[in-house]
Amino acid sequence: MSERAVLEVIALTAEDAIAAQSGGADRLELVTDMAADGLTPPVETFAAIRAAVDIPLRVMLRAADGFAVGSPADVDALVRDARALRAEGAEEFVLGFLDAEGNADLVAVERLVAELEGCRWTFHRAIDRAGDRDAVRKQLADLPGLDTYLTAGAAEGVDAGLPTLLAEAARAGEPGYGAQILVGGGLRLDHLPVLRDAGINAFHIGGAARPGGWAEAVSARAVGEWRGVLDA
Repeated sequence: MSERAVLEVIALTAEDAIAAQSGGADRLELVTDMAADGLTPPVETFAAIRAAVDIPLRVMLRAADGFAVGSPADVDALVRDARALRAEGAEEFVLGFLDAEGNADLVAVERLVAELEGCRWTFHRAIDRAGDRDAVRKQLADLPGLDTYLTAGAAEGVDAGLPTLLAEAARAGEPGYGAQILVGGGLRLDHLPVLRDAGINAFHIGGAARPGGWAEAVSARAVGEWRGVLDA
């Protein structure tokens, strides 16, 4: 329990980012449009946030709600987004796409990863919609830069996914299980002790950082409460 836990907070604006950093966030996930569960933010938003804070930023690459990437033209558009964000200084990303059978959409993922050469990235909660989580992990295991899975263990959230999270944590280091588990999706403070006891030490919050709801900015005090519990 001695290793400092990673706390990642969703930021939509520079105001969010400043509050999250002051509350003790280690990293931000940058998105827009939470009504669609988080899409690629404008380059201008990234630039404003990068100028406002000095903690790592992971930028979402996702153009529409759901976990299908869409047409080849949609993939081309995401590649252009990634290129523009990198040109502005983005170094870390978040992405994840499934095909109709619930397998990793390797065509789309590999195209984006090729554009992200040298960047670290998170495969996000698409893993929670996969037909076979173990198979998806093994499909992705050799892709360069993949260092994190953002997961609740189940599509319904951490309450339902806790047994899966604990089982996957126990497999750390096996083929397909080398990436860090970043728990998010219905995560509550009362989940933290059992997750930390299992060796999980990375946590992701969105709504929990906004007591006033998504229409309100991140609360530094709310982030600070999570930081305090994690550091206790």
